[in-house]
Amino acid sequence: MMAGFLLRRLINYVVLIAVATSLAYLLAAGTLDPRSNYQERNPRPPESVVDARLDDLNLNDKSPLFTRYLTWAAGVVRGDFGETVTGDSVNDDLRRRAGVTLRLMLTGLAVGSVTGVLVGACAAVRQYGVLDRVTTGLSFAVLAIPTVVLANMLVIGATWFNDLVGAKVLLVSGEVTPGLTGGWLARLLDRAQHLVLPTISLSLALAAVYSRYQRNLMLDVLGADFVRTAMAKGLRRRTALVKHALRTAVIPAVTYFAFTFGTLLVGTTFTEKIFGWHGLGEQLIDSIFTNDVNTVAAISCVAAFAVLVAALAADALHAALDPRVRAG
Repeated sequence: MMAGFLLRRLINYVVLIAVATSLAYLLAAGTLDPRSNYQERNPRPPESVVDARLDDLNLNDKSPLFTRYLTWAAGVVRGDFGETVTGDSVNDDLRRRAGVTLRLMLTGLAVGSVTGVLVGACAAVRQYGVLDRVTTGLSFAVLAIPTVVLANMLVIGATWFNDLVGAKVLLVSGEVTPGLTGGWLARLLDRAQHLVLPTISLSLALAAVYSRYQRNLMLDVLGADFVRTAMAKGLRRRTALVKHALRTAVIPAVTYFAFTFGTLLVGTTFTEKIFGWHGLGEQLIDSIFTNDVNTVAAISCVAAFAVLVAALAADALHAALDPRVRAG
């Protein structure tokens, strides 16, 4: 039953990826202007040379948009996203940068969602207590601050902290320290130091959203009959809350996981740019400024794929937690 449910969802998601990617390419090809990259050169190349170069890259605006789309789509089906405006392989650039973004996103997602769920559940159990009031205020404060502002505040705070302790404990730029020597433990510690601030930047807003959402979900089930029945049968309150109340309340939050993943992608774009992580988010911004249609479309495809994989994972978790889904 569960396999059939996931297979149906997977087919739907494949169709959605194709539609989303096609729309992203058509939007990028219809609005960006690769020809303008050659207009500022000195000496300015002849128009025939520019046309020939744009034809090679499948970026010539003199060709019908639908024709360019078909050429691009045929390459994507073969696993080839084409070339950048500088003639480099889009695939090679994606492979290098996707790992950077994936590492940052998964860390931020794990920290933010787990922290938010636990804080929200504890706040619900201690409704109107000190923890509930403090976390509510902090959540709204964090949600009111844009990611770009929060990231810069973290950079300023980390610089102040490093000056205070007289050592570079929190590193604010890049993924690793260039030219670092030492064993694997030193390299691992260096990566962790670079990862702390970007992870906080991504996970704070996510934790704030999940804590509010999980608090309301937990409050809905705390007074449910099955929780009272479990405690009436002699089950300890903590066990009943974790085994019955929290498990039931987490199900809608798991479904919400796919939607927050898309929001996290947007936050990653600013976070990478501010903290100097050379991932897909940074490349997306740079590609828009350089009118790199193929790269913008490729990153949009990867983003759509990532969101839909997250949605499939959410469906699998939902089915694992809720027997009604498996039975259906």
